[in-house]
This record gives sequence, C-alpha cells and structure tokens, in this order.
Amino acid sequence: MNDRETRRLRRHRRIRKKVAGTPERPRLCVRRSLVHIYAQLVDDLGSRTVVSASTLSPELRQACGSANKTAAASLVGQEVARRAIAAGIQQVTFDRGGCRYHGRVRALAEAARKGGLTF
Repeated sequence: MNDRETRRLRRHRRIRKKVAGTPERPRLCVRRSLVHIYAQLVDDLGSRTVVSASTLSPELRQACGSANKTAAASLVGQEVARRAIAAGIQQVTFDRGGCRYHGRVRALAEAARKGGLTF
C-alpha cells in the first residue's frame, strides 16, 4: 500500500472513532475511486446498509456516462437523498471516508442536502 493510501486509512480510522450510524440517523459513507463514486447509508448498530447509490447504479449509469466526475457525484448525492427520503430517513451523519471535503465529496454532500437530507 502506498503512503497516500496509508494516510487516508489512518484519517478514516480517526473519523470512525467519532462517527457512527444509528437506525434513526444512519451514516452516509462516501467512497471515491479514480473513476466512480459510491455512497451508502449504514446502520452500524444493526450492521446493515439501508440505502446505496453509485455511478455504477443502473439508473445513474446513463446520466453519469456523459457528465464529468463532479457532476456525476452530485447526481449520486441526489439519488441517495431521494432513496433515503423514500425509506423514511431525513437525518444522516456524514462520513467522508478519510478524503478531504472538497471536489467530488463536497458535491455529493451538497446535492444530498439539496435533496432533503440534513447532516
């Protein structure tokens, strides 16, 4: 593992000490790769994923194919917010996964807020 990934994992562990998801307020976990972005709502007490969306989702694959990565991240944020509202979830705890809060992570978070989720 390279030094950059090691530092990200160290930051992620430090964040996870403080951030936990409950059934009433699940954790919005963001994972970013070079091409795709993934978001899921996790109930840590029940150890289950409540809602998930990514650029690989069948509903978003067409729309994200022609968009740049930041625009695709905002589409994923809107979709995860829509699915969460449909599941009856309004409040979430944001887990940026050790990544800096800018760029694609920020676009996803702001789109989820516009979609109706409160952090």
